[in-house]
Amino acid sequence: MDAPRRGRYPLSLRRRPVAWERQRPTWRDAAPGVIAGALERAKARPSGNWYAVGASRQVGRDRPLGRTVAGTEVVLWRAADGRLRGGPGACPHLGAPLKDSPVRCGTLVCHWHGLALDGGPFAGWEPYPVYDDGVLVWVRLDHAGGEEPLDRPRVPERPDTAAAVAAVHTGVGRCEPDDVVANRLDPWHGAWFHPYSFVDLTVTDGPAGPSDAFTVDVSFKVAGRLVVPVRAEFTAPGPRTVVMRIPGGEGAGSVVETHATPLGTDASGRPRTAVVEAVVAASDRPGFAVARAAAPLLRPLMRATAGRLWRDDMAYAERRWELRRAGRFPG
Repeated sequence: MDAPRRGRYPLSLRRRPVAWERQRPTWRDAAPGVIAGALERAKARPSGNWYAVGASRQVGRDRPLGRTVAGTEVVLWRAADGRLRGGPGACPHLGAPLKDSPVRCGTLVCHWHGLALDGGPFAGWEPYPVYDDGVLVWVRLDHAGGEEPLDRPRVPERPDTAAAVAAVHTGVGRCEPDDVVANRLDPWHGAWFHPYSFVDLTVTDGPAGPSDAFTVDVSFKVAGRLVVPVRAEFTAPGPRTVVMRIPGGEGAGSVVETHATPLGTDASGRPRTAVVEAVVAASDRPGFAVARAAAPLLRPLMRATAGRLWRDDMAYAERRWELRRAGRFPG
């Protein structure tokens, strides 16, 4: 099947819109075994023990970024030269939360008693391997991952960030990373579950070949009958990552990376997982230069759009976990 044609203008007008309840049911296509198989293959791919923590922009020069990743308290900050530093989030002296401490000239200074960390081993504090890919920051936790460690995370191919607009949404739910990945490996739910964003969705190809990709034709809803038709490919390059890429046509090269990062358990013993989603939008349209110039205004809108989708999708992931815990999940 040919990909949606790219017209003179990025927007198209739906000629014969179909009401939500009259669209073709997709439940037969969304076979539980197909989704489960794609998930199991994703889980077999190596991550090198790297976990996405958050947006690069969240790590400034004067304040650190603190997270709990796989039950481990982690703190990240920037050295005086801007390079990323990171390690355990508890001060080795009396356990103060280093995420609440300031950074002065590249040194993290504990706000309880002034113990200063420059990123090197000190007083029993040992750094963790960290990585900044320009959009996301990562930490490597070998004790949590249990895999053969890699020198750097397997960052998906992205458009040149200098010619793109990138935004990162982070949300948290009561589920496991598998539930988040399974949600993304079910493209059939898009137009049914998110009718405010997606219409005319067809999965044209299931997992096959070395890329193990789902191919989807879908229109992003703008307003009324105005839409942007695209072809998207979904792949899972690692056990906690799903990438949606637009291979051609409108927005060619744009990607949405969804990273599922385990946090730990809540007071009731339920698992908590963070969704760290990077949207990197690109276009060769002449007008996209205006969008890049307006990036500070666009990023909040992009995060809000991702957040709205994830309010629904997190409900999906949480429901899946609840059913699995109760032994009632039909898949």
